[in-house]
Amino acid sequence: MKTLEINIENKLAVITLNRGRSNPINLEMISELISAVKELEADEEVNGLIITGKEGFFSAGIDLIEVYHYNEQQSQDFWTNFLLMQSTLVSFKKPFVAAISGHSPAGGCIIALCADYRVMAKGNFIIGLNEIPVGIIVPDTVFSLYSFWLGKRKAYQYLLEGKLLKVDEALQFGLVDEVVEPEEVLKVAEKKIRIYMKMNAETWQQSKLNLRKELISQMQTDQSETLNKMLEQWWLPETRLSLQKVIGQLTKTVKN
Repeated sequence: MKTLEINIENKLAVITLNRGRSNPINLEMISELISAVKELEADEEVNGLIITGKEGFFSAGIDLIEVYHYNEQQSQDFWTNFLLMQSTLVSFKKPFVAAISGHSPAGGCIIALCADYRVMAKGNFIIGLNEIPVGIIVPDTVFSLYSFWLGKRKAYQYLLEGKLLKVDEALQFGLVDEVVEPEEVLKVAEKKIRIYMKMNAETWQQSKLNLRKELISQMQTDQSETLNKMLEQWWLPETRLSLQKVIGQLTKTVKN
């Protein structure tokens, strides 16, 4: 795979996001992640999954520089598959821990939110969902996922203001479960997931599906109406102008 590295050892699969320095999410990464997760769920020799990133970045979120230039069909494929990725990760029945190695805004945060447990690196990093200020409509499934961990009140407020949290804030409000030194993130994530993996697999997995029953059901509802509204908004002149400004800022940051 071009955007992922997959390593399986002692029944534990580790997916490392591997696309450039900041792991920006494009259609190729989403497609590969969906495919990999489905294969790992079906693999009887795999009993758990960790998703991690690179030093300093779990994922910087959607690759706006690339996705902005998608044509209408590519844009539809991207957002359709983005929602499918979210649903696939949420309904993954085996233990799943996110080892958040650095910055994790927007799409990166959504990947991490799908996990059963989140370990994040200490440092001057941010995590959260800032879609609205960028000009992207927030689907109700994202609100369901965010509020599953934060509660509806905080999720509602944070989404509407596009709040990005510092590491300590993320820990305080329950967005992440543990904060450790950067070099310890993967080690601590593995220690946690192997606790889950030692339990009876059928009991653990069915219990997880029971606890997430309502959330999984919400993810699997027909999203065509939401998708159509997102795409309509995506192509509005004012949205395109807003995206251009964000891309300009991103381009300066990359150059620097």
